[in-house]
Amino acid sequence: MIYLTLAFEFFKIGLFSIGGGMATLPFLMDLTTRYDWYTASELTNMVAISESTPGPVGINMATYAGYNAAGVPGAVVATLSLTAPALIIIVLIAKFLDSFSENAAVKAVFYGIRPAVAALIGYAVWELLKIALVTTTGDALQLDYTGIFICAGAFILLQIKQLKKLHPLVWIVAGAVIGIVFKM
Repeated sequence: MIYLTLAFEFFKIGLFSIGGGMATLPFLMDLTTRYDWYTASELTNMVAISESTPGPVGINMATYAGYNAAGVPGAVVATLSLTAPALIIIVLIAKFLDSFSENAAVKAVFYGIRPAVAALIGYAVWELLKIALVTTTGDALQLDYTGIFICAGAFILLQIKQLKKLHPLVWIVAGAVIGIVFKM
């Protein structure tokens, strides 16, 4: 039964992940409230791991979530289910591409989808910031000043032209080292 649930949920996410991997975040956050596959905190780890590993973020996250829920078979089911809608849609569009390319309704749909995807990504960023920069102690919320300092420092450093040219792996390794130093 877990495999059918994984297939249904990730197929549904795949249908609406038009904006790419980050557009799946609100859907993945919703899964934390309905299933015990992973927690909101583990979701931040999923994002970090997915961003630092090769491949599309959404697929990496589906694989991670499926693995958390049901091991290797769950990872395969979640990944295939996430990619199936895109594959189906691409095949259909390719078949009817000429008739779709100049259709006013299709252009209008994509015009409306862009802001919605931006809102989904913005919401995901907001939720990740809350998870990363706010800690809960009992019933009270408390700002994680170390996390805020690291975030602000990284943002400031990324404004320096020479540092922008550094390979992303350098930033990932630096973030890992800083995390180890500050959390030990």
